[in-house]
Amino acid sequence: QRLGLHSLPGYLFLPAVLMLTLSLPSAACAGAEPSLRWEPRCRQQLRHLQDGARIAARLPPRLEGRWVSTGCEVRPGPEFLTRSYLFYANRLFKAYQFYYWDPSCRDPSYSLVIKGKLRLRQASWITRGATEADYHLHKVGIVFHSQKAMREVASWINQTSGEGCSGFLPPGRTWAPGALYELLSAKTERDCTAALGFAMHELSLVRVEQHYQPWLQLQQSGSRLVEELYLGDIHTEWLERLHYRPTGYQRPLQNAMHHVHPCPACGIIYRADEHHPPILPVTAQLPMQLSGSWVSTHCEVRPAVLFLTRYFIFHGNNHTWEGYYYHYSDPLCKQPTFTIYASGHYTQGIPSSKVRGGTELAFKVTQARVMPMDQVTATMLNSSEPGSCGLAGSWSTGVEQDITPTNGCLALGIRLPHTEYELFKTEQDAKERSLLYIGERPTDGSSPDRPDKRPTSYQAPLIQCAGAPEEFSNYVSLKYLGRKDANGNEALKPLPVAFLLFIALLVLRWD
Repeated sequence: QRLGLHSLPGYLFLPAVLMLTLSLPSAACAGAEPSLRWEPRCRQQLRHLQDGARIAARLPPRLEGRWVSTGCEVRPGPEFLTRSYLFYANRLFKAYQFYYWDPSCRDPSYSLVIKGKLRLRQASWITRGATEADYHLHKVGIVFHSQKAMREVASWINQTSGEGCSGFLPPGRTWAPGALYELLSAKTERDCTAALGFAMHELSLVRVEQHYQPWLQLQQSGSRLVEELYLGDIHTEWLERLHYRPTGYQRPLQNAMHHVHPCPACGIIYRADEHHPPILPVTAQLPMQLSGSWVSTHCEVRPAVLFLTRYFIFHGNNHTWEGYYYHYSDPLCKQPTFTIYASGHYTQGIPSSKVRGGTELAFKVTQARVMPMDQVTATMLNSSEPGSCGLAGSWSTGVEQDITPTNGCLALGIRLPHTEYELFKTEQDAKERSLLYIGERPTDGSSPDRPDKRPTSYQAPLIQCAGAPEEFSNYVSLKYLGRKDANGNEALKPLPVAFLLFIALLVLRWD
């Protein structure tokens, strides 16, 4: 299949993949075997990400039971919400979506009650590891939790909905606590949900993963089962939500009976209903401290079939950053397709005026390097026009090239230098670990290269594995993980060679 640059969505520069930095002599980049000098926690987490055998995916997925959010979620807009979905054995479901005014999910705005039926279909031919599904909505009801919420939603519906919804709530209607108003009914064929940007297309793409969490108590041994439900992603553009069919996932729900521990929000959300929305515990607001090393917590999935892991190092003393982006062809991140190293600098952050709790920054990418991880990629790069992507005709599997002198790589849609307008947030989880949330990439594959395209929601969080690492000045590929160098120090070993390059290329473009 012939791939044009217009069909290659951009997910690379900045928070989209895996970065490894090590202390290497300059000779290492010339072919010398580099020695590994990571902190134990970073190395441990990177090894864990490679160990896909610890995660099992149920095919077809079993959905029966209740699935809940593990914290306050942020959707594009922004929208702050928590979710509680109950699936029955007869394919019926009842879902709660609780919306809030604040990013801590402590000030409820309104709640939706969604009832319908779900039918699982075949394995997805677009998103590897996912199952496609059909759904049918029977009813959608809304409960307002304040006069302000009632007035605002009624205004949206009266202004933007069709003839059957123009009088949904007459102006001046007094708020009645606990009153349930019908937004959608299959029987009467009334649907007033469009004004809220509401759709349940997330149910059309499903994946269930299982893994085991070790017991935290010293007196106990063994582990507990954790089940996660991945549903389709929400389009980053409001107007596209009603029509978008997902190819990626949003933040997973967890089984109410088999969730991670501790999870203060899980029980609160499990016990909630439309009349008693969950009020999540107070969380400390952390100042934005980027300095240090941050790594993915699991194999991540992006729209248009992009599987990846990410690792970043931020140098706060001079506002520079480095990132190693590692892409794969499979949902367990076991089959690498290509690797990209990028670096540059970033601006001082300022509080976001649009997304409460977020920090706005601008990132500039000034250098990049590419390493093909299979022969098909290398062949494709060798066929590029001279001067458009590194040294023409010299690409080979497992060998990295600097594409900075050619101002990027035309064959991959990469241009240098490149500036992106980002949204960051830091917080602590229930185990008091520092998490870094980076802005969600545009669903259409474009780049947030203008302030008005700055994200309003976040990708999956990174976890901090080390503080400010002044000794990390260069980097090395994962392909050497596990070897010993001439001095007996641990280095890196080859990873499996990936296939299906066209999947990887389909999702790569930098503007």
